[in-house]
Amino acid sequence: MKSTMSRRSAISKIAGSAVATAAAASLTERLGAADAAAGSDLRGRVNHSVCKWCYPNVPLDTLCQAGKEMGLHSIELLEVTDFPTLKQHDLICAMVSGVPGGITSGLNRVENHDKIAEFFERTIPIVADAGYPNIICFSGNRKGMSEEEGLKNCAVGLKRVAGLAEKRNVTICMELLNSKVNHHDYMCDHTKWGVELVKQVGSERFKLLYDIYHMQIMEGDVIRTIQDSHQYIGHYHTGGVPGRNEIDETQELYYPAVIKAIVATGFKGHVAQEFIPKRPDVLASLKQGVHICDV
Repeated sequence: MKSTMSRRSAISKIAGSAVATAAAASLTERLGAADAAAGSDLRGRVNHSVCKWCYPNVPLDTLCQAGKEMGLHSIELLEVTDFPTLKQHDLICAMVSGVPGGITSGLNRVENHDKIAEFFERTIPIVADAGYPNIICFSGNRKGMSEEEGLKNCAVGLKRVAGLAEKRNVTICMELLNSKVNHHDYMCDHTKWGVELVKQVGSERFKLLYDIYHMQIMEGDVIRTIQDSHQYIGHYHTGGVPGRNEIDETQELYYPAVIKAIVATGFKGHVAQEFIPKRPDVLASLKQGVHICDV
């Protein structure tokens, strides 16, 4: 998920920035012939994706072109209106976004259930028809609510739509986020709580989105947690700690070991780059991240 820049502000920049239009041409020019076959040297054991919101000045069409050449399978955290662009580039959206209420106003409050259920009832068939695997959801903030009440409420809300998700083979994934640095008061901020929710919902089409950045901040012990809880996890996000920037030697996690642990569990879903590049050549940073995770 996000850090100092919100997804909402990133989207607004994409929509309104003249820089985005100007960037399209220059970025396309930088995609040299040598990069055209870049995806061919990937090992094929990891399904690579990237979160669009981290690249507010790169138009979606340009990111699709660059991502395809890098060997990406997916551009994610997009809404259904973006699907035609993805299809033009033979890419998918491995994690669809757009649930009402966003991060802070989620499933832990019953008054939100009707609008969230309506969204899933409308969107799951579209996602299924497109052949895409996952839709994101959020617990919401505590606002004084107990862990137990929030767990119960989330389970009730998710059970309303689990049957449709099962019927259409689309997995609803709740994201684990840190409440220490980025998302203060967010409820689903520990793997143990999220795993218990998956157990209470009891559907093969509800799992966790394990964000490695967020859980390193909250818990650490990332590899052991993945090994112990992988059956409850449907998707992974990356990000450098601290700062949510590049995932190379500038940060504290050694991502090749983390991704090897994920692959060793038999995971066949997607691993998405979700860091905010600090370097000017943002596509070079993305390509580096993909190769670091291509174990």
